[in-house]
Amino acid sequence: MSQVLDTPPPTPAVTVPAGDAAGHDLAALAARHGLSVSGARPSLPAYVRQLWARRHFIGAFATAKLTAQYSQAKLGQVWQVMTPLLNAAVYYFIFGVLMDTKRGVDDYVPFLVTGVFVWTFTQSSIMAGTRAVSGNLGLVRALHFPRAALPVSFCLQQLQQLLFSMAALVLILLAFGVPPAVSWVLAVPALVLQFVFNAGMSLVMARLGSKIPDMAQLMPFLLRTWMYGSGVMFSIHHMTGPDSGLPSWVGTVLQVNPAAVYIDLMRYALIDSFGGDMLPDHVWALAAGWALAAGIGGFLYFWKAEETYGRG
Repeated sequence: MSQVLDTPPPTPAVTVPAGDAAGHDLAALAARHGLSVSGARPSLPAYVRQLWARRHFIGAFATAKLTAQYSQAKLGQVWQVMTPLLNAAVYYFIFGVLMDTKRGVDDYVPFLVTGVFVWTFTQSSIMAGTRAVSGNLGLVRALHFPRAALPVSFCLQQLQQLLFSMAALVLILLAFGVPPAVSWVLAVPALVLQFVFNAGMSLVMARLGSKIPDMAQLMPFLLRTWMYGSGVMFSIHHMTGPDSGLPSWVGTVLQVNPAAVYIDLMRYALIDSFGGDMLPDHVWALAAGWALAAGIGGFLYFWKAEETYGRG
């Protein structure tokens, strides 16, 4: 008795095009079925449109992060104001009292608190940007959205925190005899320009931080050095004047650095004893130039690596 075994028919040979021909055939197949490369970087206009379409997500994400930031603390959101105030108190004791940098500076407490609040906005935006991508890899890998939304939302979170602090700053100004003035309106364009600058720097640091994990450990030292050269605790105008013995270019370099520009603009807007003679020449042009250079340059720099975030 014979047993018949069913055998499958031979598999026909498939010829796979090699080299450019294979790539061309796959591209044609994808185009025919309306497919696109997953995770490919969109064009710049398309990227801007995608980011704008998610503006509500950016705002809601920033607000949620701000609310959750102090949710475990007993005092809750009070720390949004207390943290920069405590920093200002420490700086006042060390620099104002022990090092006597308050000598020759009118309204030193408002001068110092304004500098600390404005500097904290820049410092926190850059630090948050450094971890924006690397610290949210789960979100980056799970959802498809323009990655620039993350550093921009973190920068917006720091702006919201600054606005809370500004309410305390107004009370300090009034308590130390600084009267309200029409010039206070200038604080609005100064903050807008600083936000654009901070967002651009946050985008730059987000790309660097996603590729260089150690960047987050290095940044506090770089930012602390930058702070000491930005006149947060002392007047650059007085410290680098003709009687200081320093070359004139030192004062110029310190005054035109972007952090000092935005700090001094805010002091000029809010403190009547901080006159225009203490500002660098063409200060508004400087502020706008730094904002455009960092904002546009940082956005382009981040967009160039859009398809690499969250990989590897």
